[in-house]
Amino acid sequence: MSLQKPIMRGLLAKRLRFHLPIAFALSLIAAAAFKYGVTEPRKQAYADFYKQYDAMKEFNGMKEAGIFESVRPSGE
Repeated sequence: MSLQKPIMRGLLAKRLRFHLPIAFALSLIAAAAFKYGVTEPRKQAYADFYKQYDAMKEFNGMKEAGIFESVRPSGE
């Protein structure tokens, strides 16, 4: 009793026909999950923050705290 020789001819093509569509589908699923799970909420958080953000109020607060060396507080 002898072992059957492995079939090597066309093995890569046979494996790729099976694995390539699966890999492609999984990569699309991962990209969509990242887009809707990470990117969209992040963009929404930035939009919500900048709806209420007042740059001049922030600047005046930092100026009053003495963070800037070239700007004097308005009380001096």
